[in-house]
Amino acid sequence: MTLLTVFDPPMCCSSGVCGPGVDPELARFSADLEWLKQQGVQVRRFNLAQEPGAFVEHAEVKAALAARGNACLPLLLVQDRIAVEGAYPSRETLAALAGVVVRKLAVAQSSCCSPSAPAGSGKTSCC
Repeated sequence: MTLLTVFDPPMCCSSGVCGPGVDPELARFSADLEWLKQQGVQVRRFNLAQEPGAFVEHAEVKAALAARGNACLPLLLVQDRIAVEGAYPSRETLAALAGVVVRKLAVAQSSCCSPSAPAGSGKTSCC
């Protein structure tokens, strides 16, 4: 099982999705993490304001903070190795990092757009 660990910058709550002014990027990322969990990925998430000990317990995270300060946050680790620094990746990137296959649904095409619609049928090649 893949382990994804997220080290967030200081936020008001564990996910940053709280209060009257929710950042849509944080809401999207939180939903993407929930989706990863549903795919069988183990996800751990730490907030610098609430769990500073987790940041100093991990040597690579501690070194990144010492070298770049909070600019390296958010910091994402896959299997305890730094994979992303300074941004919340897309669902597609998260899936690739975790080895999850993203299935896209095919969009059905309307039959009225067929170039072979019978003459006089009222159907054209441009619906």
